[in-house]
Amino acid sequence: MFYREAGDFKTSYVDDSQTFPISFDRYRYYFVLFVAFALLPFMVDDYWASQILGPFLVFSIAAIGLNILTGYCGQVSLGTGAFMAVGAYSCYKLMTGVDIWYPAVCDGSRILFFWCSGRAEYQIWFQLPEINILLSILLSGFITALVGVFFGLPSLRIKGFYLAVATLAAQFFLIWLFNSASWFYNFSATGQITAPDTFVAGVQVTGAETQPWALYMVCLVFAFGCAWMARNLTRGSIGRRWMAIRDMDIAAEIIGVNPLKAKLTAFAVSSFFIGIAGALFFAVVSGTAEAGDVFGIQTSFEILFMIIIGGLGSIFGSFAGAAFIVILPVALRVIGTEMFGWPSEIVEHFQFVIVGALIIMFLIVEPHGLARLWQLAKEKLRLWPFPY
Repeated sequence: MFYREAGDFKTSYVDDSQTFPISFDRYRYYFVLFVAFALLPFMVDDYWASQILGPFLVFSIAAIGLNILTGYCGQVSLGTGAFMAVGAYSCYKLMTGVDIWYPAVCDGSRILFFWCSGRAEYQIWFQLPEINILLSILLSGFITALVGVFFGLPSLRIKGFYLAVATLAAQFFLIWLFNSASWFYNFSATGQITAPDTFVAGVQVTGAETQPWALYMVCLVFAFGCAWMARNLTRGSIGRRWMAIRDMDIAAEIIGVNPLKAKLTAFAVSSFFIGIAGALFFAVVSGTAEAGDVFGIQTSFEILFMIIIGGLGSIFGSFAGAAFIVILPVALRVIGTEMFGWPSEIVEHFQFVIVGALIIMFLIVEPHGLARLWQLAKEKLRLWPFPY
């Protein structure tokens, strides 16, 4: 009986338009933040920080970004993994110092600017100083936003399936570029990028010696900031323009919504969040990455599954979908492998079956996913014990 509006009254427009109009929801939100910021940092160990909470927060940011583009603006994208790779490689170059190399010794027969057509030994011609890790992550988001705007230009002419194919082409092109151009991984023989040891206020946040609480707190701060920013953007005039384009783009243009500005801002904001997620996953959570293995097409589909299961057009749904996709393999491994002794291959196949079945069920029965089910449960609780 305590989950009621009785006693909640509004005296201003600001009070009436707040995110949590019911006091109980507001207090529950403050309690979750208190647990996340004040209690969990003292409780997490290395496994929980690097395998569960870290990936959950990072993929939540990526799911928020894709949800802005697909759930709020209605633009389909299958290139999320590649945009995460842009953020990761941008962060790596910024952390190690953006440099320009030239072939000091070239065995080929052709030199064009700083490019040698044959085998060459490269030397640094110019290099910027290394940038702080937190600033590198933010700048990686802005760089990814520029790349996202460029690949979002086809959305002005095509939509639906054709736009999905265009973003899928961006996925393959960007992964090929990062694997082929050795400048992106500083001409490393392994072809991988590895985050150097960096410190914030004397605390190591990247590298092998990073403490679990530091890893968790960096991801949590960025996840909270991105969720707060996305929530305010989607509730403002920009979000209303996105939703007008999503519902009916022709009608939106008739009433004065500029489709060019609305779609490109959606691509920019979405890519900004996804780039931050890629930078965090590489630098803080994983510590090393290779474009084809970590940010391949499977990653793009996983993030798409997160917003489908969690709920399109919902910030909470992005967190719910990310939690489900991250926790499901761990739960199946504990139940199937450790409790029942099933082979790991069968457990992995069960994961595919469960995710596929849930996607079909949500698309048919409840397109707004877990977020809508949570909303219905709260409405039932508010009306209980009365039927109406």
